Amino acid sequence: MIRYLPYLLVLALWIYAFIDCLNTPEEQVRGLPKVVWVIIILLFGEVLVGPIAWLVAGKYRGPVPAGGSTPSEWHRNHRTQFVAPDDNPEFLKSLKEENKKDEALLKDWEADLRRREEDLRRRESGEDPKAD
Repeated sequence: MIRYLPYLLVLALWIYAFIDCLNTPEEQVRGLPKVVWVIIILLFGEVLVGPIAWLVAGKYRGPVPAGGSTPSEWHRNHRTQFVAPDDNPEFLKSLKEENKKDEALLKDWEADLRRREEDLRRRESGEDPKAD
């Protein structure tokens, strides 16, 4: 089993570099276009040249440049308090509205079923259902 370990490590690094490249925003890719980096990682992954090149030279590592995906100051300092669903009035209101919709739909289905059953009874008894 130990003899397969180097192959598994190479495969793990290959997969990590590939996924990292795909998830990296275009603004943080250095040197080459992102598509070229993906091709390099896939073509030279077995010999570790592609994944190591991506990890060393392909991605901007450091503080996120201005306009990046860092949360704003308000989001970093503002923490929301967890409210259990049974204590949340908005959630309870949405459940009541959903329940009303489901009840209306059920009533419509029951009315349609009664109408179809009545039509079926009329057909079986020989009456013309269109004569109404």
